[in-house]
Amino acid sequence: MSVIRRLQSDTASFSTDLRQLLAFEATQDASIENACRDILHQIRQRGDAALIEYTHRFDGVQVQHAADLEIGHDELQHALDTLPADQRAALEAAAQRIRQYHEHQRGKSWTYTEDDGTTLGQQVTPLDRVGLYVPGGKAAYPSSVLMNALPAKVAGVRELIMVTPTPKGERNQLVLAAAALSGVDKVYSIGGAQAVGALAYGTETIQPVDKIVGPGNAYVAEAKRRVFGTVGIDMIAGPSEILIIADGSAPAEWVAMDLFSQAEHDELAQSILLSPNADYLDAVENAIVELLPTMPRADIIRKSLADRGALILVKDLPEACEVANFIAPEHLEISTVNPETWLEHIRHAGAIFLGHYSSESLGDYCAGPNHVLPTSRTARFSSPLGVYDFQKRSSIIQVSQSGAQTLGPIAATLAKGEGLYAHAASAEYRLQNS
Repeated sequence: MSVIRRLQSDTASFSTDLRQLLAFEATQDASIENACRDILHQIRQRGDAALIEYTHRFDGVQVQHAADLEIGHDELQHALDTLPADQRAALEAAAQRIRQYHEHQRGKSWTYTEDDGTTLGQQVTPLDRVGLYVPGGKAAYPSSVLMNALPAKVAGVRELIMVTPTPKGERNQLVLAAAALSGVDKVYSIGGAQAVGALAYGTETIQPVDKIVGPGNAYVAEAKRRVFGTVGIDMIAGPSEILIIADGSAPAEWVAMDLFSQAEHDELAQSILLSPNADYLDAVENAIVELLPTMPRADIIRKSLADRGALILVKDLPEACEVANFIAPEHLEISTVNPETWLEHIRHAGAIFLGHYSSESLGDYCAGPNHVLPTSRTARFSSPLGVYDFQKRSSIIQVSQSGAQTLGPIAATLAKGEGLYAHAASAEYRLQNS
């Protein structure tokens, strides 16, 4: 049995085969839906008391008061100060690059004035309060802290509240250090749907936020889905994805390892290679077979590649770009000679990595652009997380007396056409000859 399926774009069934490969049914388990509904209801009704109960039940952490769940600034700073030197240096270097990149995204207010003195424009302001969910316990995702917190801080968010579960009281020092380095304002040792509910609705101890960002398990995703509308959310992310367009000029082992880099996330992750070179696809498959036994997460990679991976033979690189646009991947590597040649052909991708040395893993940690990206073909209509997700825009309208004489009749005519006569009168009252 092949370790990864092979497809060809010139077969009659290719379109159907590709759609089946990409299909991901994100059907929620009814038990998860019911549990999240009940948890959110209890948090909304009973606040701190429910939060304390759920934290004890799910994380094994017992406190008398919800305020005892806060992790103080001294502990955050201590975590940063006591990191091994190499980890601290890497964390600081990544933070500096991420912050620098996102500073270029900061939106600006603007106005313009028309000849009659009417001024129109846009005022950009940051969100007041944002909640950041970070997985905790044995899982260490300091990169998630940096990628979510730093854009919020660059945007000017007034208060950033981080929640992270601490099963049996286990606090991940890398996560806490990243919070200190990112300037997170408050950190609470809570997780799951109950943490999402506390951020969305508020409790006696935790103030409600305006938006919740950050990854989590199925319960966290369902809870975010349910509170959307009360607060904003970043996205409901699906399994991680990588798509590579290769002309055969990169070592096959490099491309195989890049496919592994997504496949090792979990069995549902998707890794796809497009190439017009059949011999190169053979070489990559051979590299996969040779390298797979050396991987610590070989079982996960093997199942991911077998179930959702593919090596696809295409006619040429232009066709590879068209297939890539249909797939609209989370991560797209263009591993070709002169990769920038093909950039203008790409319309849909979360992040685009150009050239043999631009491995997706660099984007995950330290290149600078955000690693929170649209999945499951949503790159067709959505974008990476950025500073703009933590800012909002208000329209500015200052109509001069002269401008009201021009705009009033237009507005009144359209309002009467809609049957809204108070609207029409409101505009006509300001006409000089009325």
